[in-house]
Amino acid sequence: MIECGINFYIWLDGYKVFSLSLSEVDYSLPDSIIWVEDEFKILEEGKAMLEKEGFAVRGFQSFEEAKDSLAEGSADIVILDWMLPGISGLDACKWIVNTFGTPVIMVTARSDEFDKVLALEIGADDYMPKPFGMRELTARIRTVLRRSRKAPVEAGPSPVLSLRELTIDTEKHEVRLRGELVPLTATEYKLLLAMASCPGRVFTRSQLVESSMGEAYFGYERTLDSHIRNLRKKIEADPNNHEYILTVYAVGYKFGGSGL
Repeated sequence: MIECGINFYIWLDGYKVFSLSLSEVDYSLPDSIIWVEDEFKILEEGKAMLEKEGFAVRGFQSFEEAKDSLAEGSADIVILDWMLPGISGLDACKWIVNTFGTPVIMVTARSDEFDKVLALEIGADDYMPKPFGMRELTARIRTVLRRSRKAPVEAGPSPVLSLRELTIDTEKHEVRLRGELVPLTATEYKLLLAMASCPGRVFTRSQLVESSMGEAYFGYERTLDSHIRNLRKKIEADPNNHEYILTVYAVGYKFGGSGL
């Protein structure tokens, strides 16, 4: 919001009947969405509906067409179809997440649980099978945006957590392993920070879902497990001997142990 501090008044017969302060006017930009969908009707109808909800939407029927706009870095969220001409939506999602860290919602006619888990494991923040209702899509967009902007878990007085070869900079929202930057999604970062802030503490799945995805995702423990698997792939050296994120059978997860 931009506050200008300028007031306008309308007077009638010596009485002030109306006033407006420009400082009360909201000049904030609408949330920007890039929607990549090869079915023209779905794209146009969906774009129109989201614009009515106050979003700024740019639609593209191929990933190649969308690349320049994605490179501008102005999108707050990307809606991505699975089946695209010339490239798999999964490959496109992985590229977006690893290059820009922009939240992604996958939409597809594929409704198998395996496909949903696969999309989440490669970095998608949410997954919607076709056909879908626009009200639900709008709600999920807003939920993902809130989640990506939510303040991280308080990490204590130091802005940097150093844990063996892993460092977490809570001011820059950066994670490095042996000095190399680790590209994480917003959800992965929140999961890691929540656990790393309390080494050795056991977190239930419900606690981690709430801290990283919000109350709307209660019951999505399988989704949480997918994010954990993806996070482990990025920070664990040995997939069979986890050093950082440990499973606590029948309860949840914890970050390392008291020796960290």
